[in-house]
Amino acid sequence: MNNFYLYGPIGAAALALIYAFIKASWVNKQDPGNERMQKIGGWIADGAMAFLRKEYKVLAFFIIAVAVALGASNAGLEDSTWMIAVSFVAGALCSALAGFIGMKVATKANIRTASAARKGLNGALRVAFSGGSVMGLCVVGLALMGLGTLFVIYSKMYGVETASTLALTLNVLSGFSLGASTIALFARVGGGIYTKAADVGADLVGKVEAGIPEDHPLNPATIADNVGDNVGDVAGMGADLFESYVGSIVSSMILGTAWAAGIAKLGGDNMGAVYLPLVLGMIGILCSIVGTFFVKTKEGGNPQAALNTGTFGAGILMIISTVIAIRYMIPQGSIEVVNILNPSAGPKVYQWWGLALAVFGGLLAGTLIGLVTEYYTATGRKPVGQIINSARTGPATTIIQGLALGMNSTTIPVLLICGAIITAYSFAGLFGVALSAVGMLSTTGIQLAVDAYGPIADNAGGIAEMAQLGREVRARTDKLDAVGNTTAAVGKGFAIGSAALTALAMTSAYLTKMNGRVEINAADPFVLVGLLIGCMLPFRFSAMAMVAVGKAAQDMIKEVRRQFDEIAELRPALMAARKAESEEREPNEEEKKIIQAADGKAEYAHCVGIATDAAIKKMVVPGLIAVVVPVAIGLIPGYGPNMLGGLLIGCTISGVCMAIFQSNAGGAWDNAKKQVKDGGHAEFKDAYDEMHLATVTGDTVGDPLKDTSGPSLNILIKLVSVVAMIIAPILYELHFK
Repeated sequence: MNNFYLYGPIGAAALALIYAFIKASWVNKQDPGNERMQKIGGWIADGAMAFLRKEYKVLAFFIIAVAVALGASNAGLEDSTWMIAVSFVAGALCSALAGFIGMKVATKANIRTASAARKGLNGALRVAFSGGSVMGLCVVGLALMGLGTLFVIYSKMYGVETASTLALTLNVLSGFSLGASTIALFARVGGGIYTKAADVGADLVGKVEAGIPEDHPLNPATIADNVGDNVGDVAGMGADLFESYVGSIVSSMILGTAWAAGIAKLGGDNMGAVYLPLVLGMIGILCSIVGTFFVKTKEGGNPQAALNTGTFGAGILMIISTVIAIRYMIPQGSIEVVNILNPSAGPKVYQWWGLALAVFGGLLAGTLIGLVTEYYTATGRKPVGQIINSARTGPATTIIQGLALGMNSTTIPVLLICGAIITAYSFAGLFGVALSAVGMLSTTGIQLAVDAYGPIADNAGGIAEMAQLGREVRARTDKLDAVGNTTAAVGKGFAIGSAALTALAMTSAYLTKMNGRVEINAADPFVLVGLLIGCMLPFRFSAMAMVAVGKAAQDMIKEVRRQFDEIAELRPALMAARKAESEEREPNEEEKKIIQAADGKAEYAHCVGIATDAAIKKMVVPGLIAVVVPVAIGLIPGYGPNMLGGLLIGCTISGVCMAIFQSNAGGAWDNAKKQVKDGGHAEFKDAYDEMHLATVTGDTVGDPLKDTSGPSLNILIKLVSVVAMIIAPILYELHFK
């Protein structure tokens, strides 16, 4: 069966890529709409791909430099070789390719979703979800294809017959995770800066100052705003979950080696625990593909319910299949496992079902975190309603209520993560904790499809507005977009939970590679210093991301104001559009002529260029911090390894809480704005204008929180952990030999 465990995951990965190709082909065959829609879609696609090409050019130099450094530093080590650089490059390329394909299809799906919305809601949902599913399936397909293929190659090159050859093989394989993490951080930070600089500019000048919708064709920032949805929430989120998915599998394979001796004593395949994460990835892909068939709704139905049906269906199938797989791969009986945290204390004893319980705990925790996130951020729920009530008294109280909501929202997700960790560790040790992360990420294929659906629906609404398709079509795209806001918030919650477990698993892998020589004792002043520095990093990182968005947004605001002031055709058109918007009606014939006379006069390319340049310039330093700090701490003579252990714990604890707080506060502000805009608050009609302004202000403050600094923290805590895991053999050589 070893060949099946090795080649089965590769086959499942190939199936995911084939299915993604089928979905992409189907999307491409759908009606792209009228000439105006296709023109707008072309602008968005060109801007998105231009940004991606420029970003990847910058990253290419960084990847080459790190690959050379990795190869040189690992050459000749007992537990690693220069081939780790090959794994690193492969991980970076697979992550970049997944982002490229996903965004390419997303920029085709957006106009086709808008076109389908002219006929009905269900058709638009199908197109948007199909476009998102390409991103989800490409991420899991390329991740498992890369990992599986490299593991087969390295198994033949270095062997897996002994503990030392297996450790060597897995150490070299772990470079794949570092490559994925590197791309993820830059994609998240760069994409986040881009999308929020454009969004803030479009909101403040377009909606607040000019009084027109942010997606109105007269708004010069609207194309950049729609481009940002793709580079931030499609390519950025895809890279984020690609990294988590890879990191959880690699770290659990490393920790699975501790089970090998105990399994061998029972007469089982001692490689079963090492192969298990790959097999779970294979099962997750199959369940995700099946789950996509459950996503459908009737005309006038609830898109959220349809998406939940697919997600929960895939999860239930995953649980059943996981129990069967673990029961088959892990023998019955008491399995003695070395205590990694305290080797001198003697082995611990576990049963096969403990692993199944760990996977189930992770998947359940991930699902519950998503539901809690939905509660705190969805329209029509009490938390968002409290923000709306606070908007009656102005922007200040709106900001205060949103901050309080974000802080409150950390409680239940943190307790759920704690529950998953304790359950997994109690019944399966550190290997169980790692498998809990694998369980949480097992259905990434459909989870990411649901998440990527959001920006596609958002873009469809923007295209409908720019193409003047009418209020009925915009109402349908707004319904899809409102659900997309919630799915994006749920996706962020899911990503945060998985980041916490993945970071802990990689920290455990770091301790494993250090052969019990690292002690994380908070009473040790040097460990305490590491903890404090780790706790500080997410704050520093968030501040840098927020400042980058602020500066880029200032440039965007100045450019939009300049165009409104200097382009003569825009001024009368703005007045006509503002009047129609304030009276909540379609422009009349005379107003339409004035607006159409200004069509194409807004200089969209200037705004796209500002956002692109700002994102590329501002993403470099935060990315370097995440790589340089753990290396610098680890190299401190005498105390580096223990301090680095403290740094990993501190960064994970602080980063998880900060990420939940920022993402949920931002998501709630966003949906509060949408709920006020959509009406349904007759009792507040006399205060509508003030409430709308207050919620727009809250949304503007929350935008960089939920789409730049918050999501980027997921990657920060994982990248710091994976860097520590990668340099562990080097640190062991320097400090203990």
